[in-house]
Amino acid sequence: MKLILLTIGIAVLFAAAEQNHKKWADYGGGADSSHFVALDQIDKSNVNQLQVAWTYPTGDDRSYLFNPIVVDNVMYVLARNNSLVALDAATGKEIWIHANLPGITPRGISYWESPDRKDRRLIFAINNYLEEIDARSGKSILTFGNHGLVDLKEGLGRDPRTINQIQSDTPGRVFEELIILGSSTGEAYLSPPGDLRAYNIITGKMVWIFHTVPHPGEFGYDTWPKDAWKYSGGTNTWGEITIDEKRGIAYFPTGSPTYDYYGADRIGTNLFANCLLALDARTGKRLWHFQMVHHDLWDYDSTAAPQLLTVRHEGKLVDVVAESSKQGFLYVFDRVTGEPLWPIEERPVPKSEMPGEQAWPTQPFPTAPPAFARQKMTPDDVNPYILTPAERASWKDRIASMRNEGLFTPPGLTESISLPGARGGSNWGSGAADPAKGFLYLNTQDWPTIYKLSLENPLSKPTRAGGANPEDSVYRQQCEACHGKNGMRAGAGPPPLAGIGQRLSLESFRLTVHSGRGEMPAFAGLNDTVVKGLFEYLSRLKGPGPMGGESGTQTATPPPAGTVVASGGAPGGLKIPPGIGVLYQPLEGPAYPPGSQTPKARYYTDWGLYPDQPYVIGPPWSSVVAYDLNSGTIKWKVPLGQDAQAAAEGAHDTGAFMAEHHGMIVTSTGLIFIAASDGKIRALNEDTGQTLWTATLPAGSEGIPAMYEVKGRQYLVVSASSEIHTGGGHGGRGETAENVRPSLPKGYVVFALPVH
Repeated sequence: MKLILLTIGIAVLFAAAEQNHKKWADYGGGADSSHFVALDQIDKSNVNQLQVAWTYPTGDDRSYLFNPIVVDNVMYVLARNNSLVALDAATGKEIWIHANLPGITPRGISYWESPDRKDRRLIFAINNYLEEIDARSGKSILTFGNHGLVDLKEGLGRDPRTINQIQSDTPGRVFEELIILGSSTGEAYLSPPGDLRAYNIITGKMVWIFHTVPHPGEFGYDTWPKDAWKYSGGTNTWGEITIDEKRGIAYFPTGSPTYDYYGADRIGTNLFANCLLALDARTGKRLWHFQMVHHDLWDYDSTAAPQLLTVRHEGKLVDVVAESSKQGFLYVFDRVTGEPLWPIEERPVPKSEMPGEQAWPTQPFPTAPPAFARQKMTPDDVNPYILTPAERASWKDRIASMRNEGLFTPPGLTESISLPGARGGSNWGSGAADPAKGFLYLNTQDWPTIYKLSLENPLSKPTRAGGANPEDSVYRQQCEACHGKNGMRAGAGPPPLAGIGQRLSLESFRLTVHSGRGEMPAFAGLNDTVVKGLFEYLSRLKGPGPMGGESGTQTATPPPAGTVVASGGAPGGLKIPPGIGVLYQPLEGPAYPPGSQTPKARYYTDWGLYPDQPYVIGPPWSSVVAYDLNSGTIKWKVPLGQDAQAAAEGAHDTGAFMAEHHGMIVTSTGLIFIAASDGKIRALNEDTGQTLWTATLPAGSEGIPAMYEVKGRQYLVVSASSEIHTGGGHGGRGETAENVRPSLPKGYVVFALPVH
């Protein structure tokens, strides 16, 4: 009888899942962030018959991480020099283009419609403003906010003129008539706080705010120094928000406080940093929280979307929320009460040796499920492939000399190492679920991080002699540490800047420099004349694409071909207000408020704090992991992709490098679709991880694919416009040759079964 009831219960839940997951009308497929699709045309028996139905070229040389959304028969994508484009979802034919939106949230947008469907809106952040576009006409909605703009720098309790960066690269979540937002605050000392906010979708008025650095009298205030709310920042949700729409609960994974690696000015556990935070979606009231890292010193941001599932636990069906982490742990809670499904133990961890620092003496360790990534690296783990014998010996000696006491070894004045690393484990876009079955899937990578603190700000090092001109000196001082000599960084890391004029307009370049983007800090102290000179200097350098214009000229962004209905968003949205930004060095931040009891010294890590070569550790470098949360066990784990150079040296099942931002789709027919930076998209068997289908793309893929149905035909769309990484980035060795890529344009590639 119990078995019958269990079967009926699962069937009812599965039916509910089908009702809620037939569309892809929002980022990640919907508010629950599951990436689950209840469409049954493509299944295990026919997935190997998928073929290209249509393509849409992006029409430029940019790398797009954008997750397309589909409403009715219309697909919305980002392409053509950062333009929003509406396409016929069955054919790829352009419907309209809203051109010239540099600074728009690159990972996706949000969609809202009124109950009668007469009002339909696309919602996004751009250059620290919130804007909306009419989903049918493609034109800006100027009745929203202040003539179409909501300034996201306002309302944070700090002078907006000192805030260079606040918008997240990830879109917000729609709930009823609210758009709920996280933020990206930058990495510097005294960054703005990552307060969580909700705005009315019709008016643009802020409805509620939750202080992630608590103010006096608020819960958690005593986990910081008494004046920290005036100067501490970060503690932000720059990753993905999930909403339980039935219960009206919003779940936020939060990041580390700033500065990330030295916390003498923020002694304490630092709530609500590094938390899974459950708030009432209508009011912003805290319901419960769990802190996964106390007093973070490692940049262990929580960024992956919380996953909502129903599992059978101790004989009962339990609605849970699961959060994966950079540390390689998976934390599972009752989504209503916040109680862990399995015990989470506080265990002693190493002490800090830094002056003034007080690393928290314990950290939480889940007893189940098991970790999904490697969590320590020794000299024996140095890569047996790709490296030369001399490099291999050097790395073994270097790692042997590091402080290496596990996940929570505090950074110090000598080198320490962490694995999976600040760019390893699970990251945004990397999780998915089969909610009713209780199965959770993760894309993970092992990328060791090496830390070493010093008093030298890596972004204000003295200019080296020998620069040919002032712009060369600016580049050497401010950019070279991350982007490489002459604008051409070898291997994994930030993109090359050489030949930038072929890929960006001067205005787009200026906005990025002054406002920051993702992990790149804002350089508000560089005035427009310096930025223009730097742009022209970089445009003259030979880059990965055609070179830019001659000295003194601006490489303009040409208007895209097609039906351009508007350009530039709401008036003023592409302008940076005059006087913005205090003239201080990035990372250093401004002075502390008068009277605050804070340390005088500010310590830093090199901004390029990750090894230039993530392949110093042996394979596998990236994997897809399947959990059964009914039992708290790993079902299977398989490598994601294959490294070309390691394979040539005899390696098998290595996984591809640079696999941190590759989302997946789970279908009700038992398939998992995932693309990767090796230029391929795969379909895996949900039960075993076996690859059932592979297709070669015209370029690498980052971000989240999408799946939808139009007129009875099921489609899969993937963005393929990124650099292909198949050879570890070791000075360019092992890259895939151009002639092995299919003759498809870089852009959005749409697959479907053949029409019979």
